[in-house]
Amino acid sequence: MAGKASQAPLPPWGSALAGATGAVLANAIVYPLDIVKTRLQVQVKRKSTDAEPSTINDAHYTSSLDAIKKIVEDEGLTGLYSGIHGSLLGVTSTNFAYFYWYSVVRSLYISSQTIPSPPGAAIELSLGAVAGAVAQIFTIPVSVVTTRQQTQPKGDKKGLLDTGREVIHSDDGWPGLWRGLKASLVLVVNPAITYGAYQRLREILFPGKTNLRPWESFFLGAASKALATVMTQPLIVAKVGLQSRPPPARQGKPFKSFIEVMSYIVEHEGPLALFKGLAPQITKGILVQGLLMMTKERMEILFIVLFAYVRRLRKTQLQKAAAAATAQATKALPILSK
Repeated sequence: MAGKASQAPLPPWGSALAGATGAVLANAIVYPLDIVKTRLQVQVKRKSTDAEPSTINDAHYTSSLDAIKKIVEDEGLTGLYSGIHGSLLGVTSTNFAYFYWYSVVRSLYISSQTIPSPPGAAIELSLGAVAGAVAQIFTIPVSVVTTRQQTQPKGDKKGLLDTGREVIHSDDGWPGLWRGLKASLVLVVNPAITYGAYQRLREILFPGKTNLRPWESFFLGAASKALATVMTQPLIVAKVGLQSRPPPARQGKPFKSFIEVMSYIVEHEGPLALFKGLAPQITKGILVQGLLMMTKERMEILFIVLFAYVRRLRKTQLQKAAAAATAQATKALPILSK
């Protein structure tokens, strides 16, 4: 019985907590890459007639290394961690919500089958998309505020709450906290592709294996995330453009849709610019996804063992309570019979 208990599946909130824990640790480790890829994605290529920037925040970065060098020179090492608190809050809420709903919808699907079996690739992608959509609706305000924080100039740095107030007091009002929601809902295909590919690769490369080794989890997570990132990079760039401050050439006029952002980028920089920031995006994605899945697998094993111990402890306590009640009832029998 103990062996079976130890292999009992985690409840949805257990999987969600394991996934959120892994995501926070992974994103904290590679956060500077997040800053770099965001700065690269919001910049617009300068023309020779443009005025010189007053700060390096406005400069054109030629590569990831160039971005890191200029950010450190202009803002110090802390510049590489701008908005980290909001980012980790967003990572926690998004991943908790995603893994929770993913576990729920996947369990419901499997239990609805006459003969329970793992879902195919198409179903896996659909389940991931549903979970991602639900998660985005509740967590996108944090993403909007974090993107604003990451792109604030050196002399205009604000905290999480102050940046949120700035968004609310803008022309968009409260709905501004949900800027890019349509793009985010389209982008649910990214985690859907990621986790769908992860599950399929796991079944193909490690069939029947319940617990993966750390390097196996890392490899599957990295490979699946690289595939998803390449396929969705133009949408990622458009989403960042929607949520950040508009480029100077628009004179403060925000973009209205991700199609408008993409059209603006193609017009001013060419179609290849839709893939700007791809290198740090993939590097960050591979490291985060690899570390996330590796940590999540370890955390799930830890939670399974913990839950098994709690169940065993509760069973022992119930048995003791039942034995004590039986003993008391036995002592009371002679009195009742008189």
